[in-house]
Amino acid sequence: MSPSRRPHPARFQAFDLLATLVAVIDPAGVVLFANAALEDAIGLSWRSIEGTSLQQYFADGATLRHALQGARSNEFAALRYDAQLKRHGSGERLPVHVIVAQTEAPGELVVELLPLEQQARQEREERLAEQAKANKELFRNLAHEVKNPLGGIRGAAQLLEMEIDDRALHEYTQVIIHESDRLQLLVDRLLAPHRHQPKVEDVNIHEVCERVRALVLAEFPRGLKVVRDYDTSIPDFRGDREQLIQAVLNIVHNAAQALAARMAQGDAEIVLRTRVLRQVTFGKQRYRLALELHVIDNGPGVPDSIKDRVFAPLVSGRDGGSGLGLTLAQTFVQQHHGLIELESQPGRTDFRILIPLP
Repeated sequence: MSPSRRPHPARFQAFDLLATLVAVIDPAGVVLFANAALEDAIGLSWRSIEGTSLQQYFADGATLRHALQGARSNEFAALRYDAQLKRHGSGERLPVHVIVAQTEAPGELVVELLPLEQQARQEREERLAEQAKANKELFRNLAHEVKNPLGGIRGAAQLLEMEIDDRALHEYTQVIIHESDRLQLLVDRLLAPHRHQPKVEDVNIHEVCERVRALVLAEFPRGLKVVRDYDTSIPDFRGDREQLIQAVLNIVHNAAQALAARMAQGDAEIVLRTRVLRQVTFGKQRYRLALELHVIDNGPGVPDSIKDRVFAPLVSGRDGGSGLGLTLAQTFVQQHHGLIELESQPGRTDFRILIPLP
């Protein structure tokens, strides 16, 4: 709902920019203003909500009534409690945390409603942000410890190659040189998100998915099916194409490695599913449109012991795994103002990437 259509003071219109649900009411509980997020949650326009009693939109309106009585008697500056918000016409109920606060204007109260699921997501996102900050320091230290020995190994291999006359033995020195270069590139890649700004260009998410699909099927040509389930109406957006390819590739490659047993049976499957979400909130912001990309596999699932730490560096559920792929994927997606979420159980693991769209 466009704020410009609302015949209200600017101090009310600013609430439309918030991702949380906000109503301004009088002491009797009559709605003076409802923001766009509250409209979406209730399922009614602001014209239908304003002028009505806010109490009627709660499964238990008595608690709100008692809160308003306390506000009228100046018993508190702010009151908090949990409740259930009713959605018009569907019978659905949304668990919310309610904050009732007085304003400076006489006879006005602000009621802020925080969906409990959203609150839990915000807490997860804050933990991920703190984790990303710790990762940055870890990668810096890791680079310092790895780069110098790698340079010495590569240099020694080059000198050795110069001393060897047997050309057949050069194959072994070339292995050392190439692997040293590969590890050097890995270190540089880990540091790149923290050193440089993304290379911004128009990105088509399905070109990204097709590139990843081709790479994974080339590496795992037998027993694996990669299913396309695309919403072709998704618009291009501004981003770093190579970073996004790497992020999706890391997730899909991890899924393929987890499907080794099913590949042997010939029924391993990874689904790449794209959708558009409307009026979605993540990263403490509300977006009109967002890309939703699912990477779903039918493997054994992420072990419970690491499920909450799967994006942390050096955490891996696979023997020999570096534990860096998902960390890097999360970092690249966060640089696009998005995030990655995980739902996993035996037989179905779903990595969900969310990125704002224009």
